[in-house]
Amino acid sequence: MSPTPLHLLWLLFAPLALGLLAWVRPPRHSGWVLLAALPLPLVALWLLLGVETGPMAGRLALGPLTLHWRLDGLAASLWLLTQLLLLASALYAASYAHATPLRTRGYAWLWPLLGGLALGLGLIWIAADLLLLYAGLELMGLCAVGMMLLPGSVEALTAGLRYLLFALVGSLTWLLGIALLLGAWGRLDLAGLAAVAQPDPVTQIAVALLASGLLLKGAIFPLHSWLAPVHDSAWTPISAIHGALVVKASFFILLLLWRALLPEAIAGAWALGLLGSLAVLWGGVQAWRAVGLKQLVAWSTVGQLGYLMLAFPLLAGTSAAVALMAWQATWLQLAGHALAKAAMFMAAGNLLLSTGAHRLEGLTGTSRRLPLSLMTFGFAAVTLMGLPPSAGFTAKWLWLQASLASGQWLWVLVLALGSLLSAIYVFRVLRCSFVEDAPEPAFRPLPLGMELIALVLALAAIGLGLAAAWPLSFLAPAGVP
Repeated sequence: MSPTPLHLLWLLFAPLALGLLAWVRPPRHSGWVLLAALPLPLVALWLLLGVETGPMAGRLALGPLTLHWRLDGLAASLWLLTQLLLLASALYAASYAHATPLRTRGYAWLWPLLGGLALGLGLIWIAADLLLLYAGLELMGLCAVGMMLLPGSVEALTAGLRYLLFALVGSLTWLLGIALLLGAWGRLDLAGLAAVAQPDPVTQIAVALLASGLLLKGAIFPLHSWLAPVHDSAWTPISAIHGALVVKASFFILLLLWRALLPEAIAGAWALGLLGSLAVLWGGVQAWRAVGLKQLVAWSTVGQLGYLMLAFPLLAGTSAAVALMAWQATWLQLAGHALAKAAMFMAAGNLLLSTGAHRLEGLTGTSRRLPLSLMTFGFAAVTLMGLPPSAGFTAKWLWLQASLASGQWLWVLVLALGSLLSAIYVFRVLRCSFVEDAPEPAFRPLPLGMELIALVLALAAIGLGLAAAWPLSFLAPAGVP
């Protein structure tokens, strides 16, 4: 049986329904979470296999509004990744609630917010018009802000409200961009805009407004200042899903709009590539200088997101072979980083929860007392550093080939320096963990499930590099014009 739009609707709204049920009766055992949520990634996998022969598309009329949707190999792959990471975060959250005293009311609200986040991300992956993209982006953003506020501390409230302010500013610029495009070309569907829009000043200004809002929501340098504070005070499962997926949705939308409206804007593409290069270097330097473990991982996210921006100069005005390598590298890097970043946040949360420390110096003795969590941190770092055989290595190898083939040597330097900075801040953590001549903290026992979930994600990021041919095969039909 082939997938139908009803299956898409089920996968969109089932996580929200489960989240509302969990809000009424918050789960205390990960077994119940696994039993309830496991069908979601299985259905997402079935949808991915179903679009292997061709994409699905359709329209939904809501009075005077018509919403366009499309499910191709890329969208289905991202939807599967989303469901897998949401399942892992939900399983971790159930064990996390046992290991640390969470606010009962806050823990109950975590579940519907996770469901709303899943709905928002699903809308973004399948949206084929600006209105549906806006709905998914706002729902995702509001749920993400709500989850950041759940700890209820002064630090969490301050950082979360600052995040909300940045998100609202990004939404305002997004709406201004939509208004310009609607006024100039009279339509909001991406296929229609791609057919009629001309690269005139109005379109360029509209795309600049849309891009600025997305760069702000995606924490791309220099619009990244909100990211590290919100992670420093957030619960670990929230940091994991936010660092893995939320900030990457904005990049997905930006690349989608760029290819539809200004695919040959080489100067703008290079500007975005330079911003990404600065993000790689600045995020790496700040992670090197960070005094806290969660701060280090958060700044690492800023740097790793910068790699994705290299897609723009390597896709604009280059040969078909170069564009294909850059296209594949981009999505492989996104998926590998999502898995590794979730694993790294979970491993870091395990280390901090067990030691009760917040600074790197407090990790003394964890190599002996918490070897599994530290090993998981190291496995996740393999992907971030781009070491073989991880997905990060395969993606950077493709980017390297694309840069050399197109004569864009600057990105080769960025890739090399970014990997070096990643190694420096990762080995800072390992060095502190192997210190044995300093007083050890009082270690708290951790549920084994918390460590195993993070380990599975870290190994999946490495395994993705070994089996990259299969997921990349689903991206081939999307191609690069």
